[in-house]
Amino acid sequence: MTTPIGRFAPTPSGRMHLGNVFSFLIAWLSAKSRNGQILLRMEDLDTQRTSEEYAQVLREDLQWLGLTWDWESQPQSRRSEAYSRYFDRLRDMDLLYPCYCTRSQLHNVNAPHRSDGTYVYPGTCRHLTQIPQRDPAWRVMVPEKTWSFTDLLQGQYTEDLAADCGDFVVRRADGVYVYQLAVTVDDGESGVTEVVRGVDLLSSAPRQMYLQELFGFAHPQYGHVPLLLAPDGRRLSKRDKDLDLGQLRQHISAPQLIGSLAHTAGLLDRFEPISAAELATEFSWEKLKKDDIYLNAAELVR
Repeated sequence: MTTPIGRFAPTPSGRMHLGNVFSFLIAWLSAKSRNGQILLRMEDLDTQRTSEEYAQVLREDLQWLGLTWDWESQPQSRRSEAYSRYFDRLRDMDLLYPCYCTRSQLHNVNAPHRSDGTYVYPGTCRHLTQIPQRDPAWRVMVPEKTWSFTDLLQGQYTEDLAADCGDFVVRRADGVYVYQLAVTVDDGESGVTEVVRGVDLLSSAPRQMYLQELFGFAHPQYGHVPLLLAPDGRRLSKRDKDLDLGQLRQHISAPQLIGSLAHTAGLLDRFEPISAAELATEFSWEKLKKDDIYLNAAELVR
């Protein structure tokens, strides 16, 4: 039987907020409940916003929580050569083309949009004849094909990439490789078998599955967990300092925090302080809530 390999993939751009903690906790529990392993990878593609100082704080916070990892891979900022190799493979397949669309053009109200408001790229630059005098982004052409998989929590998810997404960017105009390409290469080369993250990234899975097939990687299992929201419905964010670990560690112990999250998410019938290792023996995807979870500080600091 293959050893499960999950991963933590934080962006070291600030202190973790509770939504980050929750997704990392579920990723850890899912892998460790089956004697699996956890990889830690710093997703620092945006070097203007990220730093090694933040990365070290993330490591310390994860250790405080008891969310250990088995090994740490190279950060994405040092992986440009690997991403270039796979970018060249897409070029060799004649699947890439330059895109000169501006941000305002991409969000034009006349363009097709998904139900969540994000635009569907209409292929504007796929057959461009006049080349603007500026550096382009690069898009990969997608086929008219439906992608379907069974999410560990959300169940069946289906998407037609051509109709629901369109050709998507794999390298920005400034030469930086984007999330979809980087995470596919990193997970594939690291042998990750299970990807657990927030449900806001559910629609990314078909794009990554498409790239996985092009690159010859196996599809991992996906588990998209509910978002943690503030009482007024806002998503927790690093920018707003919502329930970040810097504040929480002054008022609560790691077992109290994990117990509160586990109870709120449906993993425990009642609140009780518990370590991550103890909770792993109780973990089941069937217990976990699917819908967004509303939190406030008073509920956590008991």
